[in-house]
Amino acid sequence: MTGHTTPDRAALRTWLPGFLALAAIWGSSFLFIKVGIAELHPLHLTLYRVATGAATLLVVLVLLRDRLPREPRVWVHMVVVAAFGVAIPFTLFGYGEQRVESMLAGIWNATTPLFVLPLAVLVFRTERLTARAAVGLGLGFLGVLVVLGVWEGVGGAHFAGQLMCFGAAACYGVAIPYQKRFVAGSAHSGLSLSAAQLLVATAQLAVVGPLVAGVPPAPTGLSWPVVGSVLALGALGTGLAFVINLRNIRMAGASTAATVTYLVPIFAVLIGALVLGERLNWHQPAGALVVLLGVAVAQGLLGPRRPRRTPAAASSSGVEPLSGVEPLSGGVRRSGTPSAAGR
Repeated sequence: MTGHTTPDRAALRTWLPGFLALAAIWGSSFLFIKVGIAELHPLHLTLYRVATGAATLLVVLVLLRDRLPREPRVWVHMVVVAAFGVAIPFTLFGYGEQRVESMLAGIWNATTPLFVLPLAVLVFRTERLTARAAVGLGLGFLGVLVVLGVWEGVGGAHFAGQLMCFGAAACYGVAIPYQKRFVAGSAHSGLSLSAAQLLVATAQLAVVGPLVAGVPPAPTGLSWPVVGSVLALGALGTGLAFVINLRNIRMAGASTAATVTYLVPIFAVLIGALVLGERLNWHQPAGALVVLLGVAVAQGLLGPRRPRRTPAAASSSGVEPLSGVEPLSGGVRRSGTPSAAGR
């Protein structure tokens, strides 16, 4: 199934519940991060959640009789994908939520496509830039400035926390086109590549974490809410969410499944407000709407669309048609396999 495949016979009721459940799971991840960092250093929280996610996907691999990649080339590329797609951004969100609201972190996660397209065009050359995409990027970055509230001045812990979440989204912008350029052509399943990515990220964090933050505390010394948050982030947000996302792709098409990105910040804001009693300034949700508008324009969801060429025509021309830019966390590659990890 390609990224342009759309469901012909699948009824809405067959995939919509899973679609909404996935948005709720990923939207709640920012709440669990907020709870986890109350007792854990951001690096330790990331280590525990990634290790839990890796273990979950390994179990799924065994159940589905799939296997990890064996080619050394794939594992070498996974070092980069794991660092920029998992270890660094997950940790940055943890650091960021020490300073900002969980709902604001969820909003910043939605800016990921704004980084993916420029890097895919200029660095990795896996996409080409169109006027429509350029307009969408301009709108998106205008929305970023509104979310930041730049007219109020810069500086302070809150602004620094926003920049950390902003940096996390930028890391995804590196990982996604890199993965598409060097890994997506692999014959391995998305499940296999995702499990490999999480295993490599676990190893990276196991080395860096103790050097930066000291030895991780024993899980038995943590409160039940923190332990539950780690399990939710790893097993639920990565393991179960992966299975749901894969089902959504198969039943609704990769392009439709990727639009879950638009619902994640909505769930993050609702959960942060209802559970943690968080509040946002007016310009933050307003900026988020401008960001999502820009992403929708860049992905061709708004405005006139050009006729799509057939794969054969695209191959003969030597240029692959530009499609939407999908975020790593729950995003979808054009090959129809989900990228590695949940938020």
